[in-house]
Amino acid sequence: MRAAGLSVVTAVAAVTALTAVTGCASKSDAKDGERVIGVTATDSTCETSRKEISAGHVELAVENKGSKVTEVYLLFPDDRIVSERENIGPGTKQRVTAEVKAGEYRIACKPGMKGDGIRQTLKVTGGSTAARDPRLDQAVAAYRAYAQTQADETLPKVAVFVAAVKAGNVEAAKKAYAPSRIGWERTEPVAESFGTIDPKVDVRADGLESGQKWTGWHRLEKALWQDKKIGAEEKTLADQLVTDLTDWQKRVGKAVITPTSMANGAKELLDEVATGKVTGEEERYSHTDLVDFKANVEGAQQSYELLKPVAKENDAALVTELDKQFAALEALLDKYRPNKTSYEFTSYDKVGAAGRKELSDAVNALAEPLSKLAAAVAK
Repeated sequence: MRAAGLSVVTAVAAVTALTAVTGCASKSDAKDGERVIGVTATDSTCETSRKEISAGHVELAVENKGSKVTEVYLLFPDDRIVSERENIGPGTKQRVTAEVKAGEYRIACKPGMKGDGIRQTLKVTGGSTAARDPRLDQAVAAYRAYAQTQADETLPKVAVFVAAVKAGNVEAAKKAYAPSRIGWERTEPVAESFGTIDPKVDVRADGLESGQKWTGWHRLEKALWQDKKIGAEEKTLADQLVTDLTDWQKRVGKAVITPTSMANGAKELLDEVATGKVTGEEERYSHTDLVDFKANVEGAQQSYELLKPVAKENDAALVTELDKQFAALEALLDKYRPNKTSYEFTSYDKVGAAGRKELSDAVNALAEPLSKLAAAVAK
């Protein structure tokens, strides 16, 4: 997960916003330039070139003129994420494509990638939209089923992990820890879009908000690998993990998913790899980062493969490059597991600086063309 999440809001507001904006958004008949919103971020400001736009595809043209790395979000009123782009370095530009229905939204810049961000309101009016390619509707339906399956299959694996924790069996809990996270890591952007669940189950110690109690997988990871003991508090936290993940499982079917959110989510998964797995920060106690790494890549590839028929028709060169870079990254990951059908990877603390750089370079080589996938399916 990212180091710090956006603020938590009420479930009532979430339901209201979902009712207002859920549905198929598609290409507007407006000229391309009329669909772009300039976002200028500094260390203390977030300026947008438009405060109002008609429904359909929208592109955020982001420029970071500050001295800090920033993130830019397009948010529903209740803080659920429509689209985002992380790790926008000083002096750099990024483009983010999304789909919006009529309603009110927020554009937020997060200098230093911390806090709730500096926000601007965006009003989306009605407007004519062209019929969406039915293949994209099929892709959304297939991805929704995929995300639900991952959630459904995660709960039994978590049950094994939790049973070991509650039995006080440190070694059994260690063995069950990484497998219990695979489904979550494959579909993390969907989970993060809810806003409230991710901070409960996947936050690291350095990502806690002021006054937030540390719960979830990584709190238990620390107990198992660093503290090497399981106490009454850990057993309670294990039960809480099941409760929170069951909430996630029930809510996956209500997630707002569009072709562009699938494409942006694939890029977000690569960002997760770049900022947490490659650096070794995500699984800092267990060093099971490569398991998460593999799951993130699988999740990104699932979105890509579902969108690929339309993307290939609109940008064949991009698809050729993505096929090449996905294959290269998968081959590189296979070097760190003796059995290509298993999820038993080399402990990440055994991967030296040269190996980590090689992994980082491969992630960056894939992330750059993957950032263009949303625009390719929105053409």
